[in-house]
Amino acid sequence: MQPVVVIDTNILIAALIVRTSPPAQLYEAWKKRRFLLVTSEAQLREFARATRYPHVRRFIKPAEAGRLVNQIRALATMLKRLPSVTASPDPADDFLLAMVEASHADYLVTGDKSGVLTLQRYGKTRIVTARQAVALLNG
Repeated sequence: MQPVVVIDTNILIAALIVRTSPPAQLYEAWKKRRFLLVTSEAQLREFARATRYPHVRRFIKPAEAGRLVNQIRALATMLKRLPSVTASPDPADDFLLAMVEASHADYLVTGDKSGVLTLQRYGKTRIVTARQAVALLNG
């Protein structure tokens, strides 16, 4: 059975910026169907908004961002309804924990060291870095 994974938007963006990084390795593992990716419209909206910031746009072309969104729409599990969650140190990340809760995810992968990563767990879900996720999925 494939692990169920929620990937924070910052990891998706990092995967497009540095092609040999742990986030990029995670993205490649997903495209090879090593795990089931779970997302939501809320996350895709956040991704679209974040990739329009000038400091991000210097590194990611709009076509690359669009291609990633199209792949996610085609291959990921899209959650329709998210529960109300107020458990993140950063309220803007509560939707990630809502996706975790709705999907019963095995892992939440993030680079947010001062945010959800500090929780380490949310219910049965382990909250890990991209490097840790790559090691766990390869192990």
